[in-house]
Amino acid sequence: MRLIPRSFLWRTILMVLLPLIVALLIVANAFFGNHWRRVHNTLARTLSGEITTMMHFMDRGDDISVKMLARDIGINVTINDKLNRPTKNDNNSREAGQLAKELQNKLKQPANIYVDRANRLLFIDIPTKDGKTATFGTTMYRIYSTSTEVFLIWLIGSILIVSILVAPFVMFHTRSIRRIAKAANKFGRGMDVPGFQPSGSAEIREAATAMINMKERLKRYNKTRTDMLNAVGHDLKTPLTRMRLGIETDSITKQDLLKNIDRMTEMVNGYLAFARGEMPEIEQATELPATLTRIARDAAPNKNIILDFPSNPVQFYARPSALTSAFTNIIENATRFAKKTIKIKEIDSDESVTVIIEDDGPGIPDDKKALALQPFVRLDESRNESTGGTGLGLSIAQTAIENHGGQIFLEDSDMGGLKVRVVLPL
Repeated sequence: MRLIPRSFLWRTILMVLLPLIVALLIVANAFFGNHWRRVHNTLARTLSGEITTMMHFMDRGDDISVKMLARDIGINVTINDKLNRPTKNDNNSREAGQLAKELQNKLKQPANIYVDRANRLLFIDIPTKDGKTATFGTTMYRIYSTSTEVFLIWLIGSILIVSILVAPFVMFHTRSIRRIAKAANKFGRGMDVPGFQPSGSAEIREAATAMINMKERLKRYNKTRTDMLNAVGHDLKTPLTRMRLGIETDSITKQDLLKNIDRMTEMVNGYLAFARGEMPEIEQATELPATLTRIARDAAPNKNIILDFPSNPVQFYARPSALTSAFTNIIENATRFAKKTIKIKEIDSDESVTVIIEDDGPGIPDDKKALALQPFVRLDESRNESTGGTGLGLSIAQTAIENHGGQIFLEDSDMGGLKVRVVLPL
């Protein structure tokens, strides 16, 4: 038998209501239980004292005092020769038990108590000295307080009210989670979910947004792999065809063969580097200034390098090899097209690290910036065989940056060239 429900809805309702019920029961038992006993004991002592006083007046024959006292305290007193009562009294009942004990202690003789619960009346029969029976009739409220019953009703009512108020909110969150589960199931089967938008609490919206981002990354990953296969076939086919044609026509030299082989080797190395960009790597504490300085000096020994780093750079956990590869591709790209100067700047905040790499080269037109980040795309002005490259440099960088949860932006530099802005979360 499963005690804990499976669904999030009922688990949340149980998580809210169970502590509430336990807390209310503790309060009811610790406070109102003692309060109820004290009130009932006090009421029983008071009524038993009044009845005892009137019985003493009866024993002395002072009927006038009995009538006056009964009238003042609201008790109806009658003297009966014979009464038609049930065979069993209510001396041991929850309502009259304490009163029966008090009367027994004070009068030193038995008193029969009868409770009319339908009319909320109480009758106490006590034998007199002359063999008759004195009957004292009063309301049950003289010995029994209904405040506890009212409290129990409000106790149950408060639980119902909380349940009614909590249920819609829990159902709303459950519906949001169920929508995420259905969307994830469709995403996993390669289907799209038109109109799906994050909803619910901030945490649920964050989970939905993360799922959408993951779906986009997987979609881009699959497209990239398809593009890579197409690019491998296309880029390797051209030099192979050229080499075959040259050999068949005996028009190619050894130098031309080596040039074609070098070109093919460069392409293969580029594809392998791109494939390695998403390989798993252990995260380590990382500071960027030293890495960026080394990359810049190795990549641009003949360029003017301007470095602007914080005096106390922030340290964060990252995959150093992947980040090194990403910034190497960005800085080498800037070096290839910079005229004289490359500027590298780091800006730290409480939430992120921003690295800005600028050059004074020709830059990239606005309508081609998004295209430049796509793998295997060579821009006419910069990605041809004279400059080399496979169109993977910025794509490798983008993949590594996004795997760290960051973003890369291509913008216009004040120096006249391209500004690459990389934002990495802490």
